[in-house]
Amino acid sequence: MQHHVYFWIKDEHKNTETLASFEKALDAVCVVPNIASGGWGKSAATPERPVTDKSFDYAIYLTFDSIAKHDAYQVHPEHDVFVDGYKHLWESVRIMDVE
Repeated sequence: MQHHVYFWIKDEHKNTETLASFEKALDAVCVVPNIASGGWGKSAATPERPVTDKSFDYAIYLTFDSIAKHDAYQVHPEHDVFVDGYKHLWESVRIMDVE
């Protein structure tokens, strides 16, 4: 299964130092046990289309071999460190899981 998380960062946190710290935290969360593969990125500079949403600032995409491994990731202490350490930056977060 795949776990996709989209982040909208509050304007007051869109500075070089804060975003660099957030990106380092994204790197760290991508290697939490139970993840088969993963990565993160920013909204791509693709051509504008009516069906494309480029309003988000960052996205993380993680692949798990099973829903059970996804569920174990959700309660892993490193996941909590990421959420607790950075949730104050987020204007909004959207999660889309695909089986």
